[in-house]
Amino acid sequence: MQEMLFEVINSNGLKSGKNVIKSEELHLEGKTKISFEEDDIDGIKIVLNKDENNNVREIKFICSCGQTKSIILDYGE
Repeated sequence: MQEMLFEVINSNGLKSGKNVIKSEELHLEGKTKISFEEDDIDGIKIVLNKDENNNVREIKFICSCGQTKSIILDYGE
């Protein structure tokens, strides 16, 4: 299983049509880990999107035909 760590950046409030984004317009939201797993028999890829505490936030199933299905997990009350 391959696992990569990404920083989540929020760019809400940007004016549309801008070609340049200034650093003060961005806000770091946290980090996320993305894991990739592939089933050779059925041709289905499974992508796990985890937060920085290693909690699974999203499970995405990607078929070799291109269709995707996602399960989003919310640990809030």
